[in-house]
Amino acid sequence: MSRRKKKVALEEQANTLNEQIAETVAGLVYMSESDAPIIAFAGQQADSVTSETVLLQIGKSNDLKIEVNGFDDFFAPLIKMQKWFGEDERKMTEKFVQLKELLKTNLIQKKVLRIGKKEIDIFVVGLDSENILRGIQTKATET
Repeated sequence: MSRRKKKVALEEQANTLNEQIAETVAGLVYMSESDAPIIAFAGQQADSVTSETVLLQIGKSNDLKIEVNGFDDFFAPLIKMQKWFGEDERKMTEKFVQLKELLKTNLIQKKVLRIGKKEIDIFVVGLDSENILRGIQTKATET
């Protein structure tokens, strides 16, 4: 395969991953004091996933409060099925399970960054096969 064809194939794979993430998060909500939609995030190429890299790519200042959490820790409460769940809660939990698996399978160096104090920007990101920063983003309100 020529270098150009390989590059095109990788770009198509990346676009497909972005579409898969967008489809999976459609309708998903992150619940905090204010519920926020979860959306697909696609950044730029990076050497590694660090707080500095993410802040630079999203155009935020380095002086913000940043908390780095584990990937599994973020998803643990979202994928736990409860006996009292109705149909809507079960469907949302199943979508979170699909999202976790999609990100786990397709991204390396996965991290969860919580940026800010009361109005918190949350990024669940990693690097794809082309070292492009990808994942999801949402917001949380905590007072």
